[in-house]
Parts: sequence; structure tokens; C-alpha cells
Amino acid sequence: MEKLDKLLTELRNESSMNIDQESTSNILTIINEEDRTVADSVKKTLPAVEKAVDEVVQALKNGGKLFYVGAGTSGRIGILDAVECPPTFSVPSDLVQAVVAGGDSAIATAVEGAEDDEQLAAKELASRGVTELDVVIGIAASGSTPYVAGALQYAEEVGAKTVSLSSNKDSLISQYASINIEVVTGPEVLTGSTRMKAASAHKMILNMITTTTMIKIGKVYENLMVDVKVSNNKLKERAINIVSTITKVSYADAEDVLRKTDYEVKPAIVMIKADIGFASAQEYIKQTDGFIREAIQLAHK
Repeated sequence: MEKLDKLLTELRNESSMNIDQESTSNILTIINEEDRTVADSVKKTLPAVEKAVDEVVQALKNGGKLFYVGAGTSGRIGILDAVECPPTFSVPSDLVQAVVAGGDSAIATAVEGAEDDEQLAAKELASRGVTELDVVIGIAASGSTPYVAGALQYAEEVGAKTVSLSSNKDSLISQYASINIEVVTGPEVLTGSTRMKAASAHKMILNMITTTTMIKIGKVYENLMVDVKVSNNKLKERAINIVSTITKVSYADAEDVLRKTDYEVKPAIVMIKADIGFASAQEYIKQTDGFIREAIQLAHK
């Protein structure tokens, strides 16, 4: 494992050397100025992120799954992205999974030593049935976390596609992945506190990976979430507004059609746009692999 003091994420930030003596306003300004650099750092990684997205899209189309693996903050960032996919895109809860060193208990409380165990990660991925159909993304700001390295090595052994996400150049975990996303965010305002810029960059990248993937597999029409899972009143209203916006019918008419689809947005849109029934709309959506623009065109032929 590389010594921490050699990593860019562990170096002292010249802009915050005297932060403990600054006013509240100045502290906030320093943090904000550093945060403003994150998006530019992410931009430099877009070619690598694109490669990762292409792999994930292909994997999901072939029946595979996406796994995030991390320890501490990195693991929790993976959880944040994974748990939002089912309600946002109506995908199965196991399609995007987050694996955290130390298990579920590590979400709220650090589990001592878990991130140093390479074999523990391999056992966890094996228990989840990772195969050559899947994509495993290992996340570690330092790029040297043994748990993540172990996960990527196991993933490669079983033939899964592998992606590393770190915040240091030429990181250890990059050696065990076919695609390397190294988002160099530099020294943190608080030395070594990678829950700040590094974690922000990682969250942005994971958001981009899943959002772009879902767009590419037909979960979005224009810029609307047409596969939203209606599980509460707010999402019910969003579904009605989406249908009304796309089809130009009234709020009341959109709601009436959605009742017939049990609040599934896609068939409701196709039903209105193509003037067909629920069963026919479902069939056209199935024939076009979930892409409702194509489903509407097919229905009109």
C-alpha cells in the first residue's frame, strides 16, 4: 500500500493553511472556492466516464448488473447513488448494488479493519453472484484501499468488467481495472478529509454514470423521468405532470389515464399519443425495448 504522505489527496492545501484563525465567512469562502474546482476536475475525466457508461449500458442490456464497491465515505457515496435508481427509474432493487466494507453496519458507524481485508471483498461479491455479465466499479479516493483492490481483482477473475474511481494519478486500484477514472481534485481544505472535494467529485461521476445509462436504455423521454416509480403523493403528482406535459392533455385527463395504468407513465403516454388501449401500449413498449418514442411511432404505422 502506498504511503499516505505521497498521495496528492493527503497533501496540505496552501489556501487553507491558516483556516483555524479565519472568520466564519472566510472559512466558508475558502471551502467554496475549493469546491468550485471540482466540476473542472470531473470534466477532465469525461472520456473515461464515457467508456464506463458504455460498459454499463451493454451489461444491463445483456442481463447484467452494476456493483459499486467502497469503504467508508466511498462506500456510502455508492449507496447514495444505488438506492435512488429504483424510485427514479423503476429498476429492480438489485440492478445497481453498493457493497460497503464492513457491511450494512458500516453505513452509520466505521467498522475497524474492514477496509484492509482484500478477501472480505471477494467473499462479498461471490455471495452476490457477480459474473462475467456484470460491471464492478471500485471507489477509493486514495486509490489504495485493499478492500477495493480485492474486489476488482475478484471481478477480473470471474470475467466481470472493471472500473476504478480514485482521486490520485496512477493509483493502486487502477492496476486492477480495465477502465480508470482518476479525478484529481487535489489537496483538501482539511488535510486528508476526502469526504470533501474527492467525495463530491465521485458523487458527480456516479450520478453521471447511472443517469446516462438509464437514458441510453430508454428510461427517459426528452428530459423527463418516464419510468418514475410512483410510491408517494409527490411522485404521483410528478407522474401526472409528466404525462400532461408530454401529451398536452389536461391534468385531470392525464390522471384519468394513469389510473388505468396503475400510474405507469410510459404506457399512459403511448395510450394518449397513439390513441390505443393499455394492453396495446404495453405490447408496443415491449417491442421497442422500453423506448416510448419508438413505441409511439410503431403504433402509428
